[in-house]
Amino acid sequence: MENEKYHIHISSKHKLFDLKLKEVWQYRDLIWLFTKRSFTVAYKQTLLGPVWLILSPLLSSFVYTFLFGKIAGMDTDGIPQILFYLCGNAIWGHFANCFMGNAGTFTGNAGLFGKVYFPRLTTPLSVILTSCINFFIRMILAYICLIYYTWTGAVHPSFMAILVIPVVLIHLGLLGMGIGIIASSFTTKYRDLNVFIGFASSLWMYATPIVYPLSQVGDGWLKTVLIYNPVTPSIELFRLTLLGKGEILTLPLITSWIFTVVVLLIGIVIFNKIERTFMDTV
Repeated sequence: MENEKYHIHISSKHKLFDLKLKEVWQYRDLIWLFTKRSFTVAYKQTLLGPVWLILSPLLSSFVYTFLFGKIAGMDTDGIPQILFYLCGNAIWGHFANCFMGNAGTFTGNAGLFGKVYFPRLTTPLSVILTSCINFFIRMILAYICLIYYTWTGAVHPSFMAILVIPVVLIHLGLLGMGIGIIASSFTTKYRDLNVFIGFASSLWMYATPIVYPLSQVGDGWLKTVLIYNPVTPSIELFRLTLLGKGEILTLPLITSWIFTVVVLLIGIVIFNKIERTFMDTV
């Protein structure tokens, strides 16, 4: 069987909407290599390695249970608090990793980008794939708790979760990638924006029903703002199918997907434009 051959012509002239998806597909093995690299480097020379992916959301869930459950007395719609926060931390962690990981694409890979040519979009896509792997590791304790509380009758998950969870991961991954690569295009020139991006990510979490259920917000303008947060509809869908409590926000979900596609296309266009000259800035 003959090896597949293809030709790549590198030119200074580019079409505005040249997304280079064919090249990205040809370099699909590189995406997996970048994913393995990210996973290996993140836990190299650590005592517990990937176990931190389990311990970190567990510790955060204990803190949220104590602060919001015990001190603030916040209800979690009848869902056991530890399970509520474990699932919330896992799904938000996926989006935040895709957002923050892609926000540092240019600065984090400047040494590699300056030495060899390959489709630059392989790096943001590898961030999404790495984040998906991290998500399922983070969910190990959540699944154990889910099995126990399902057996006791405290929660009633739907088998639709098997189909819904991958869709939610794809949606939040693409949304985080789109916003992240737009941010990365600016952080190449203005490094102090990294501080603002980190703060914005933390603030965004509290503007999303992660540490509180949407039912606790009440009716009014604040709830309207929260449900049209592009992350909220997928979070609610995830929680509804997995824990049996949540809302299907049809119109906000459609709006969120449209917003994601638009932001992703804009991000890729900006990304492809910046990649040609960013080495002069970095």
